[in-house]
Amino acid sequence: GYHADRWKKLLIPNSSPTKAYFDTSDQDPFCMYNYLLDITTWNKSMRRGFIKVKITDYAGNTVESQINSEASTFQQYKRVKILTGFHQDIEKIAKISLTFSTKTLIGPKHKLRILQMKLKSLNHPKR
Repeated sequence: GYHADRWKKLLIPNSSPTKAYFDTSDQDPFCMYNYLLDITTWNKSMRRGFIKVKITDYAGNTVESQINSEASTFQQYKRVKILTGFHQDIEKIAKISLTFSTKTLIGPKHKLRILQMKLKSLNHPKR
């Protein structure tokens, strides 16, 4: 594991504060593989909810992200960046699936119409 207090001097310069996230899994080997989901939607009305990402490789192996604890707000033509974490790494992605949820049991079901999406590995930025 990481001892975050030992990193304080490296992460927080004297002039400006910096946020650092050391996200780990509760399963052995405890590491998380992080991706940045950069998404632009074209719904006319605002949508608020959660996105779960599922990635599949060419052999059919699939991993699903953990859902974020805070809902994201999606507005027409506005970019939203979401940090997603996976328990396993997939090197060569064949398919990406997104699931949008408002986590409400009552009320109408809403769709999230995607104009543009980019998924970037933070552990392996050259992918």
